[in-house]
Amino acid sequence: MKKNIEEFSTLLVKDEFVEAHEVLEDLWREWKNTPIKRDESFILKGLINGATALALDKLKREEASKQVWATFLKYEPLIETITSQYTPLYKKAQKLLHVKVANTKIKS
Repeated sequence: MKKNIEEFSTLLVKDEFVEAHEVLEDLWREWKNTPIKRDESFILKGLINGATALALDKLKREEASKQVWATFLKYEPLIETITSQYTPLYKKAQKLLHVKVANTKIKS
């Protein structure tokens, strides 16, 4: 898991947004069906949507990117409210997403 989040952040830095999405996809699917991890799976869902919004922006799909970014924003507060050993990694990814979106037409 730690490796997945670290790779997600590395891919964000490289503007490889589709690949970043893929790194978390399987883990999200697993966690959303695991009662003890279900709540935390929404953090992954948010991060995945953040990367997807940036990928859509790159494709000049402005409206779609804004809609998907809204999903990231919906789940983003969970990073602060869910206790997890991965919180520092989530916060790093969160910060990177905001840095990347600042250079787009997507509004935070």
